[in-house]
Amino acid sequence: MRSEQVAKVASRRYWREGDARVIVEAWRHAGGPLSRFAERHGVDPQRLARWAARLKRAEPGPLRFHPVRLTRTDERATTGSIEIDLRDGRRVRVARGFETEDLRRVLTVLGEGTTC
Repeated sequence: MRSEQVAKVASRRYWREGDARVIVEAWRHAGGPLSRFAERHGVDPQRLARWAARLKRAEPGPLRFHPVRLTRTDERATTGSIEIDLRDGRRVRVARGFETEDLRRVLTVLGEGTTC
């Protein structure tokens, strides 16, 4: 079935991310040079290389934990939110219902300039 999926995706003019994952994973599983795999399946090797690089960049990095200290605050001021005090004095307040990915991006940006 895997080879059927690869053949189906390889014949498509446009690939979505899921399509590209099928081809890239099949190439990685097969081992061997990218050019040989691409030739065998009728895929442009540059196209395969671009998708492989793009998907690699999209892979999440290692999970890092930051020290947390619980403090008492005025409950009325923070009801429904989380406050994160960073070591450099900056504070991040996250409202109820936040998107996890949004918080991850904010903490990544904050972590680029300084260690949390």
